[in-house]
Amino acid sequence: MIAEALGGWYANSLALIADAGHMLTDVAALCLTLGAFWFAQRPATSRKTYGYYRLEILAAFINGVALVLLSLWVIYEAVQRWAAPPDVRGLDLTLIAGGGLLVNIAAAYVLHADHKSDLNLRGAWLHVIGDLLGSVAAIAAGILIMAFGWLAADPVVSILISIVIIYGAWRLIEESVNVLLEGTPRHIDLSAVESAIMETEGVGGVHDLHVWTISSGIDALSAHISHEDDIAHAELLASVRGILHDRFGIDHLTIQMETLKLEAEAVYICETGVNCFEPARVPGRFHQAHGTNETHRS
Repeated sequence: MIAEALGGWYANSLALIADAGHMLTDVAALCLTLGAFWFAQRPATSRKTYGYYRLEILAAFINGVALVLLSLWVIYEAVQRWAAPPDVRGLDLTLIAGGGLLVNIAAAYVLHADHKSDLNLRGAWLHVIGDLLGSVAAIAAGILIMAFGWLAADPVVSILISIVIIYGAWRLIEESVNVLLEGTPRHIDLSAVESAIMETEGVGGVHDLHVWTISSGIDALSAHISHEDDIAHAELLASVRGILHDRFGIDHLTIQMETLKLEAEAVYICETGVNCFEPARVPGRFHQAHGTNETHRS
């Protein structure tokens, strides 16, 4: 990082300076990621009943925002240089960027294994990939400058790589915000979950259905399930639990069992003025679902 920063100043290359800036945010991102992992291991308390898992999501969100802000700064600087490209030492740019590329490849390899399933790790991995692409762009710019004297190559490749980084970071921000808002996970089809529960033998209806993510890889569900009076609660609950585990990988469940006869006496959150999602009606059943809400209380 320090070598690229000094090399960028010496070679007068924005691509190298930008890459060094990305590496600086990498150090902060990795520290934030490790800190969040460590803090998330703390046990749950009466005031933090889910523990500190959400810190990993907050770390991913912060990493995404940092990437976007840094990339926007690089684009701004690149536009200024594009109008009047300064002299850039092409050979020095290429050699220094080559060294940075080797370091970034090693870091990306270390983080690659779990980046798809963990938002926090994905944030750190995106930082490293941004650096790797920045090094590749800097090498390309150096070659173009040496071969053709095209000084504008330095700001042009900086803009292109920044756009790619913003695209990846924006997706990270979207997924983080969806978790923080306790929205339905992207890989879960709420209608499919409702149908799976309704198809379970003995189930008469389902309402107040919520599916949300506690942290990466930890999904939760809560619902009210109604049934006939002669159905055993324990057996029905075991059947529903097995279906939700096998088909959707959801194990953290909070299910309230109700009989159809007494169901109308219950007070539902969707009938108390809360803005709720209304699911499709299920024909041919002896109960029609009330509203469901995609959000859930903490």
